[in-house]
Amino acid sequence: MSRPAGNPPYAAELGAAKKAVSLAARLCQTVQQEIVQSDIQSKADKTPVTVADYGSQVLVSLVLNMEVTSGSFSMVAEEDSEDLRKDGADEILERITDLVNKTLAEDGSYNILLSKEAILSAIDTGKSEGGPSGRHWVLDPIDGTKGFVRGGQYAIALALLDEGKVVLGVLGCPNLPLTSISNLSDSSSRDQTGALFSAAIGCGAEEQSLDGSPPQKISVCTMDNPVNASFFESYEGAHTMRDFTGSVAEKLGVQAPPVRIDSQAKYGALARGDGAIYWRFPHEGYRETIWDHAAGSIVVTEAGGVVKDASGNDLDFSKGRFLDRDTGIIATNKQLMPSVLKSVQEAIKEKKQASSPL
Repeated sequence: MSRPAGNPPYAAELGAAKKAVSLAARLCQTVQQEIVQSDIQSKADKTPVTVADYGSQVLVSLVLNMEVTSGSFSMVAEEDSEDLRKDGADEILERITDLVNKTLAEDGSYNILLSKEAILSAIDTGKSEGGPSGRHWVLDPIDGTKGFVRGGQYAIALALLDEGKVVLGVLGCPNLPLTSISNLSDSSSRDQTGALFSAAIGCGAEEQSLDGSPPQKISVCTMDNPVNASFFESYEGAHTMRDFTGSVAEKLGVQAPPVRIDSQAKYGALARGDGAIYWRFPHEGYRETIWDHAAGSIVVTEAGGVVKDASGNDLDFSKGRFLDRDTGIIATNKQLMPSVLKSVQEAIKEKKQASSPL
């Protein structure tokens, strides 16, 4: 794709991604404000999925198709239309269609009215398998659906893969305070919420408000003593091995209690220096998907941080829809990563020894 001289790489794609995520965030905010039980379905894996998941995916697909016209369009995304094509799903499909069209009309950028079939087709643009060649958008239309349903943190997470590498990422976090969440329990700082994080390879990371304030450069904290480090982990206990993370924290000498929030909002908060470490150690057998980490990881690395698996390897997003990684994922700054990795590997070794028969 040709671009005007002087423009940074992926400038047009990043602009389109920010617009897509902002528009999807508007729909999600509408649904969360008026959420009713009929808006929640249960997918085969029993996780709640709302009209907002589908509506978000439709809007992102639509905006990217309208704004980025070069080459064929490929998107790896969480949702597909299978459940919406079943008997009895017409009411929820109608609700999604109405929400999408209302959001588009209020925005005013596109003079378009989508039919139910167009909604289903837009959802299914996310069926790509990704891989090591070509360009693929990677979307989690609502990362942290349980947080969304509960009224907590969630994120619209969009990234672009180019030849297997993440080259840009955008995180829309409608409930994230624009000030530090170091004291998330203090609700007084919640009056100004709605953060949009963005990053393109080699260009640094930025934060702005979802309602369009000028972007500001952000960077990870420079802390080098783990004793003073606060760490992020999943709000949902089922998503991480808390006994294990407690053991790692103890080895590091971390004094601060964990900050537990849903979704890739953790990556955004880490990138702007709210905390020092984010780690994720899912239970055995869990397979990470690329959309759970692609956008967040580039926001952190472009903010000066490091994201590795438990063996110290870079994350590899080129293998399709799933992310092969060793044991867990760690994000922190360059100063702390060596000691965090060492403690994680010691804890893994002890865990294996404790579970192996004598």
